Amino acid sequence: MSSLFADASLRLEKALQYVTISEDASERLKYPKASLSVSIPVRMDDGSLKIFQGYRVRYDDTRGPGKGGVRYHPSVCLDEVQSLAFWMTFKCALLNLPFGGAKGGITVNPKLLSKAELERLSRGYIEAIADFIGPDVDILAPDVYTNEMIMGWMMDQYSIIRRRISPGVVTGKPLTMGGSQGRDTATATGAFYVINSVLPQFNQKPETTTVAVQGFGNAGVEIAHLLAKSGYKVVAVSDSQGGIYSPHGLDISSIREYKRKHLSIKGVYCHNTVCNIVEHENITNEQLLTLDVDVLIPAALEKQITVENASGVRAKFIFEVANGPITSEADKILEAKGIHVFPDILINAGGVTVSYLEWVQNRNGLYWTLKEVQEKLKEKMIEEAEAVWKIHQELGVSFRTCAYIHGLNRLNMAMSAKGTRDYYMS
Repeated sequence: MSSLFADASLRLEKALQYVTISEDASERLKYPKASLSVSIPVRMDDGSLKIFQGYRVRYDDTRGPGKGGVRYHPSVCLDEVQSLAFWMTFKCALLNLPFGGAKGGITVNPKLLSKAELERLSRGYIEAIADFIGPDVDILAPDVYTNEMIMGWMMDQYSIIRRRISPGVVTGKPLTMGGSQGRDTATATGAFYVINSVLPQFNQKPETTTVAVQGFGNAGVEIAHLLAKSGYKVVAVSDSQGGIYSPHGLDISSIREYKRKHLSIKGVYCHNTVCNIVEHENITNEQLLTLDVDVLIPAALEKQITVENASGVRAKFIFEVANGPITSEADKILEAKGIHVFPDILINAGGVTVSYLEWVQNRNGLYWTLKEVQEKLKEKMIEEAEAVWKIHQELGVSFRTCAYIHGLNRLNMAMSAKGTRDYYMS
């Protein structure tokens, strides 16, 4: 067992101390149901052939078909994908969605590919995993460095293979291919609803609350914009190249507009770093994490706050928009410092929630307006945030553990309803 998944599993072990479930259910949740590794041959623009490594993991499908994104990144490996599928399992249970947890990815630096190469890679991935996925088996979605264009290619390729239009196999598609209103900003919108409902419980008002956002991709851009628009003072943002900081607050609208104007495939992959856009004080990503702010929002990749830098974190509240940005050892340090951490499986669940709504719309052929989607999302996010808050008040343990307890209770009920399932006993 490699480090990221081993670290992720510690959250389950902690939650199990507060939930009574069968040994069978506990044992099943420690291992993924199925893992697939594939080689994807791609003809490059110069005529050469290059092989890329791809993965898909379906961690658990007790509550329904697998659900999870596909990421394109140089660091993608089976351990990472398995960990993400594990988190998705608890995220879907926490939000009471009829899905299990899954995830996929390709080990690639997409910034180095042309649009045509990227399309061939995306279609090749679906060719390789087509028998492993499906609208009732395992449903894909965008993740790091994938977007609605790539999801559209994937849905189209799967439809070609199956010889029928299959919009439900992928969510996060273009609207013209059966996508849902509000899906492109759902992760940030869902996070905003929770943040805006939680902070008043601590007498924290928007106009006196400073915010730093690490990661200025799709989710980071949107959450910074929503918070700034609502009166919060966003004083720092960063991307992979570094950060910008102004104690008086940044003009998030202008930065967001710049990103909006560069929504080509190159623009999405941010060749023009945010650090070149506005007047600012340069800071590193590491410095951003230790700024003296009220709210810190990690919205980049995993393992950003570790045992090495956790003691320097000065924020009062951390909302995990990224998946797994804090290690379990760092959690202990932050908790000892009195920092409230609101976990990824709750905070960034807006994406999978609207993905569920998209899937439902595809199956029914009835599509909702943006207002209707956002109302359904808000209701669901606040309802489950309040349930986690209630568990916190009853048990007095961290919000992360409370979120896992909530999800674990639902997984246990589903497993109990299905019985022992001892298929291999003679």
